[in-house]
Amino acid sequence: MLGLAFAMGGAPGGAAGGAGGGMAAFQQVIPLVFMFAIFYFLLIRPQQKKAKDHKALLEAMKKGDNVITAGGVHGKVAAVENDLVSLEIANNVTIKITKSYIAAIKKD
Repeated sequence: MLGLAFAMGGAPGGAAGGAGGGMAAFQQVIPLVFMFAIFYFLLIRPQQKKAKDHKALLEAMKKGDNVITAGGVHGKVAAVENDLVSLEIANNVTIKITKSYIAAIKKD
């Protein structure tokens, strides 16, 4: 309610809001634009790049690659299906995990 009273009030000093009203509105928008630009370049854009790189990593994964899962399990890819990956984590021990949980491909 108090915010509405300030919004309906006149310009400070009792002056009527005339030609300067448009410029004042523009000056209020400028910080919002700068804040959005900062968030875009520091948060949104790097996250999109990381997601794109991870997707490319998953598409390039093939049988025989040594991988690390998001949970820290190291293994060798035994088979790649649609959304599943069979990992050989020890001799004759194979587990199936969701493909998106592969965090990295180890370079040996």
